[in-house]
Amino acid sequence: MEIRVLQYFLETAKEQTISGAAQKLHLTQPTLSRQLKELEESLGKQLFIRGSRKITLTEEGILLRKRAEQITELMQRTENEIMHSDDVLSGDIYFGAGETDAIRILAASARHIRNNYPDVHFHIYSGDTEDVLDKLDKGLLDFGLIFTPVDVDKYDYIKMPVVDEWGVLMRKDLPLAQKESIRPADLWDKPLMVSREFSEKSDIAKWLGKKPEELNISGTYNLVFNGSVMADEGLGYVLTFRKLINVTGETTLCFRPLEPPLYAPMYLIWKKYQPITKSAAKFLEIFKEDIGKSEN
Repeated sequence: MEIRVLQYFLETAKEQTISGAAQKLHLTQPTLSRQLKELEESLGKQLFIRGSRKITLTEEGILLRKRAEQITELMQRTENEIMHSDDVLSGDIYFGAGETDAIRILAASARHIRNNYPDVHFHIYSGDTEDVLDKLDKGLLDFGLIFTPVDVDKYDYIKMPVVDEWGVLMRKDLPLAQKESIRPADLWDKPLMVSREFSEKSDIAKWLGKKPEELNISGTYNLVFNGSVMADEGLGYVLTFRKLINVTGETTLCFRPLEPPLYAPMYLIWKKYQPITKSAAKFLEIFKEDIGKSEN
């Protein structure tokens, strides 16, 4: 399977027509049709459902699109790293992180690098720990920022100099908003919005002192902004970190810390035994210097 053919497949999936994809790829329609047909024959699977106006992907086609996007992205990253492997520090650094105010620390080190090496570019992917680890393992990220214990057999890591504080995001007109802090029993009968990573083994579940099936979980979120909208519409109390949603000014929402307090340590991780780019190595150097200064 050639990279070129995967790119043809991706463009066709995007355009949803052979003619549109052929035009974008500067190919004739018969040439593109033949390439796609040969791809299907080589895999032994139908990838497209060909309609009168547009084509759509089969289940196998959807799977191939996901994998093809990862393959072509990794290939582009590899090309860029080789092209920028000379004495001039340049290139791209890819981060994956959950939602946290600690991104400011990474951003400060990134700014210090950019001040001296303007040809270094930074890219951040937002996702939960499962998403970040998946992309890191596949070589699509240089670094991940996670909130769970580190698998030291697979990753090198630096413990972040800050922690996130758990609390409850809710409407200001709800009874619990009148409290200065929230205790576990306050939430046992309330509709809760939790991260999709919420499980019996998670720290926040242990703090609640109940099994997930014993709680009134009204829904889950991946990005807390969406969770905040659901809270604003009265769907529940959102368990999340402080500082992720602005609760000052005219907003209808407020944040209350937990009692007893609960904090989440964070770790910057990268894969063990895998060479990193010059720009990623420079970032680590600057980052270690920056957090060293903050600790002194």
